[in-house]
Amino acid sequence: MKIAVVILNWNGKELLEQFLPSVVAYSQNADIYVADNASTDNSVEFLKTEYPNIKVIVNSTNGGYAKGYNDALNTIDADVFCLLNSDVEVTPNWLTPIQEAFSNDKNIAIAQPKILDYKQKDHFEYAGAAGGYLDKYGYPFCRGRIFNTLEKDNGQYNDIATIFWATGACLFIKRSVFGELNGFDEDFFAHMEEIDLCWRAYNKGYTTKYIGTSSIYHVGGATLKNSNAKKTYLNFRNSLYTLVKNAHGSIIPKVFTRLLLDGIAGIKFLLEFKPQHFLAIIKAHFAFYAKLPKLLKFRNSQKKKENYYHKKSIVWSYYVNKNKRF
Repeated sequence: MKIAVVILNWNGKELLEQFLPSVVAYSQNADIYVADNASTDNSVEFLKTEYPNIKVIVNSTNGGYAKGYNDALNTIDADVFCLLNSDVEVTPNWLTPIQEAFSNDKNIAIAQPKILDYKQKDHFEYAGAAGGYLDKYGYPFCRGRIFNTLEKDNGQYNDIATIFWATGACLFIKRSVFGELNGFDEDFFAHMEEIDLCWRAYNKGYTTKYIGTSSIYHVGGATLKNSNAKKTYLNFRNSLYTLVKNAHGSIIPKVFTRLLLDGIAGIKFLLEFKPQHFLAIIKAHFAFYAKLPKLLKFRNSQKKKENYYHKKSIVWSYYVNKNKRF
């Protein structure tokens, strides 16, 4: 099995300096690529000087996570792609359990390892934790992470399990499946495009797995911090995109409820004196309305599978019933 580890970079020389050494040291069974998204720092020069054996792909524009990977992966020959964030420290033999899982189970199309917090290594990390799911309104949550509550890693997820979505922080996908799905939806730019990809794969009958016998450490937010209102905009907008494109059954009540819940989130931001995040939600909704005809056109062209795991509202479970753990 030929694995290509592909790191997307945008003005991230310092991250490459810090995290590339572990990737190089512990990825002997894979080809390593850095796909540069038209950086304006000296990332490319640094790579060519310090890591001449790493293959560098220079994208002509910064198309975000989605287009950046689409452009880069079109040029790479491998059986399985590993899309790895630039702020990830990998561990010895991290690839072996992944390779074994793909080899032993031909139904696996997408996979992720255990995602732990680089800053607090005995806790799960926000972006992916021990594998992702969605509730009935399209809100994402994970084993090991529900909203901002993170579990300590006590070995409770040292398993191999079917999940609904794998994190883009470290996502393994068969090249053939990525091609069949036409890659990421470039309208997303960044954030939640991996959930959309996994949902489209699910609707086509593919399986996504969590491989808890492999682990990595992720910084998270190194490119775009949670305090940045642009991240709020992308997350709220793209979550609505994903829901309309892929959800089974009548979409109107789901979207209406989501818009109401988003409004409540906006009020919460105002009460927390974060008006820029309140405005980001409004902006996200208008962007969603503008894109709705295209989203509905895609929706009507695809078959949707029922159901994805949590048939209730994770918002209600978390904030009203106070369920903080998976």
